[in-house]
This record gives sequence, C-alpha cells and structure tokens, in this order.
Amino acid sequence: MDNQLDQQKIENQINKNGDALTSFDDFREYLSGKVSLGKKLGMDEEQLANSAQKVAAYLAEKEPPKNSEERLLQELWNVGTEEEQHKLAHMLVRLVQQT
Repeated sequence: MDNQLDQQKIENQINKNGDALTSFDDFREYLSGKVSLGKKLGMDEEQLANSAQKVAAYLAEKEPPKNSEERLLQELWNVGTEEEQHKLAHMLVRLVQQT
C-alpha cells in the first residue's frame, strides 16, 4: 500500500510540472528545488537519495525522456543493478547540491 501511495505522489508531482522539464537545466533546477525542500524538512543525504531513487524508477518506467541527457540517465538506470541505481541517485543529489 505504501509503495502505491508513493507512486501516486510521484505521478502527481510529475504531472504538475508537465512539459516544463524539457531541458536538462530545467531538470536540474527542478531536482535542486526538491532536494532543498527535503533538506529543509530535515532529510539527510540517504533519505534524499532514497526519494530520488523512487522518482527515477518511476520516470524510467513511465515517462519518455525529453532530451538527450534524460535519455542517457534512463539508459544508465535501466542497465544498472539496484545498488548502482541507488549510487546514481546519490550522485544526482550531489550534482544538484553543487549548483
């Protein structure tokens, strides 16, 4: 039940933003905002990466990539093991924290 609720929350949030994430810079800015919000709510990097992993899994399965960078991320995600996907989620969190 929790997984279904998480999926619904992810889907609702992504649908809110619609086609606004057409460039990789928009994607980074969007993710940066979500990471900042998570940090304000007291989430540590592991919790942020777990959340990013859930979103990335949803995107890889349900949403077509909107640009070449998203396509690359999706392909890396799809060939990665669960452990590698988790590490990629950590790297994405760190990437947007540096900007």
